[in-house]
Amino acid sequence: MSNGQLSPQDAFVHGQLINLIRSGRANTRPALVRATGLSRRIVSECVSQAVETGLVDDSEFAVADIGRPSRLLRFRSEVGVVYVGVIESSQLWAAVATLSGSLVDSMHLTWDAAVGPVDTLNALKQMFEQLAARGHATPWAIGIGVSGIVDFQRGRLVSSPLLTGWTDFSIRSFLRQHYDAPVWVERDVNVMALGEWHLGSPATEDDLMYVLVDEEVGAAVVTQGQIHRGRSGATGAIGHMRVTDDPSFPCRCGRTGCLDAVVAGWSLAERLSARALESPYLTARIQGKELLTAEDIGDAARAGDPVAAEEVRARIQFLGSALAPHVNFTNPGTLVIGGGLIRIGDWTVDLVEQALREGLTPDALEPLSIRAASLDYREGLVGSAILAVEQLFAADTVGLWIDQGSPVGRAASLQDLLAG
Repeated sequence: MSNGQLSPQDAFVHGQLINLIRSGRANTRPALVRATGLSRRIVSECVSQAVETGLVDDSEFAVADIGRPSRLLRFRSEVGVVYVGVIESSQLWAAVATLSGSLVDSMHLTWDAAVGPVDTLNALKQMFEQLAARGHATPWAIGIGVSGIVDFQRGRLVSSPLLTGWTDFSIRSFLRQHYDAPVWVERDVNVMALGEWHLGSPATEDDLMYVLVDEEVGAAVVTQGQIHRGRSGATGAIGHMRVTDDPSFPCRCGRTGCLDAVVAGWSLAERLSARALESPYLTARIQGKELLTAEDIGDAARAGDPVAAEEVRARIQFLGSALAPHVNFTNPGTLVIGGGLIRIGDWTVDLVEQALREGLTPDALEPLSIRAASLDYREGLVGSAILAVEQLFAADTVGLWIDQGSPVGRAASLQDLLAG
């Protein structure tokens, strides 16, 4: 193997070996030989290069019962970082993660994304700059989760009912103007599901379905650690399915009777604000405001306010019934409920489960575990980090940069590969 840029075949071999070490499936040279069927010479050359470039450490020895002990191979996840962000209609999240996907620092900003993509992404860039000022180095890659339907291959937002003015905007192109790092953009619910599949508690290797109930309602499915996107990236875009003929549920998309119009946070806020005078508690909370906030509604429901409790319970009952056909179809082993709904209390997940189980077939019901999201509302950041790392170290990607030890300076060629 040459010391210059690797051939496609050699690059793939390097990527395969690095990922075996990174995943812990092989942690010695002999184990790599057994796992791949490659010769000891090829494995030794590849590992030596990875050690020289700093990606792998082999300073410790494995315990051996017989014969010469082998050097343990450890992937050095601390050698680089990825920047990650989640863009919602009313808030921004930014974080720095190691090459294992573990978050090491994060920030949150209340923000109105209706100001448009340029101002919003500039705000996100400023958050990245603040994180960098805390000592976090140049990113090796960037992962972004955003509300809406995403063209994953091109890194652009196709459409989003909540992000007006963002249609067909290339988030990748914007960030690439400021960072020499490959950028991956994904639908927010997808990265939330990915985060829960990898690091959620209790851990699972089952297929996982994640349902977001916040300013929008959406779902995502992860199978064997892989996001199921569908042909146009719209898998799980259930918020604008018509679920009722009741004309009193107008939706922000211009139609009536969408699931969002019945269940989403903005709909609940409008309905309870209109009924605020029926409740002394809500009357006091709405003073000086046009609409109740999510915090107002959560506090009212937790305090046992009958009007708030009635509306929340009705919405949850509807949500559970509407989800049943999707759960029957996807047949996940784990169903995770996330978003603002679970901030009201654990009892909301119990109500979803009760309503959902009434509509499930016995075969879908038997293996199903239903729980609340468990990553302190950071599952989107965790999933974005894992997405970026997995893409960066994909066997057909890592070989493009492994010869120099990092992808810094290779972003253009990596993005050309992605676009192709």
